[in-house]
Amino acid sequence: MSFIDEIKELAKTKVKTIVLPEATDIRTLEATAKITKEGFAKIVLIGNKEEILKLAKEYNFDISKAEIIDSINSEKHEEYSTFLYELRKAKGMTLEQAKELVKDPVYFGMIMVKKDEADGLVSGAAHSTADTLRPALQILKTKPGTTIVSTFNLLILPHKDYGEDGVLMFADCGLNPKPNSEELSEIAISSAQSFKKLVKKEPKVAMLSYSTLGSAKSEDVEKVQEATRLAKEKAPELSIDGELQLDAAIVPKVAASKAPCSPVAGHANILVFPDLNAGNIGYKLVERLAKAEAYGPICQGIAKPVNDLSRGCKADDIVGAVAITCLQALE
Repeated sequence: MSFIDEIKELAKTKVKTIVLPEATDIRTLEATAKITKEGFAKIVLIGNKEEILKLAKEYNFDISKAEIIDSINSEKHEEYSTFLYELRKAKGMTLEQAKELVKDPVYFGMIMVKKDEADGLVSGAAHSTADTLRPALQILKTKPGTTIVSTFNLLILPHKDYGEDGVLMFADCGLNPKPNSEELSEIAISSAQSFKKLVKKEPKVAMLSYSTLGSAKSEDVEKVQEATRLAKEKAPELSIDGELQLDAAIVPKVAASKAPCSPVAGHANILVFPDLNAGNIGYKLVERLAKAEAYGPICQGIAKPVNDLSRGCKADDIVGAVAITCLQALE
């Protein structure tokens, strides 16, 4: 059984309701047909019912088991508008602005999640990360104790040479452009916690750099060194080490040469990148060149499960993201 199939089986133990607000995107409809057929999640599509059904029929997608809600003509429009206004009026939002925003499928879906009428939301196939996460942070807020919201991607390699039987987590690949040492340490700790919940294995976190344990010196290297120190200080129970070059982090032979005393080197299953440039480029290289399955960006630190998609995603990527969102909702 594949990694994502295991997640789906866990999701079936207590089926959750997930909102897909990009209901006129063909990939969303294809994913909905697959998800509802497999039965690991209930799906709510947000959009014009007539248009959605017409598209589904045109492409022969069976979405009969999904619920469809029109955010513009919903009977809950007034209720949701008032709810959003009360939530955001201290920030200057007017009732008129709230009424307009509630027409937006993403905002409508977020309010459903906030009011416990759904368990999570997946968007991003046709929206930017900002357009998905802005309403999430405005409406759902962050988890108590969270200092930074971040993202990770799960990469499932077609072979099992690296990571946890071929499963690797990359962070942060979708949200924070230039995290400082404090932020990087929080990303590392959050990623370790997410890995343990989703993969059910012990996390081994490599703080990546172009330097291995002092082999080079620069401000960039010092940032990762300080982040590693802070992460170890905050979470001494976790296996976190750095700074490490990528080959030293995942290849045992290279680790034996470059970092022989490291408890993580050669066996890392979580790769924390020093900035968004490196993380985003890195995961897309592995996805395309190694033909890995890529799921994410998956968000961590938001009060309820909300996950982003790459605009280049496939229907099966949406299926996987929904399965992971279900598991987060179970947790």
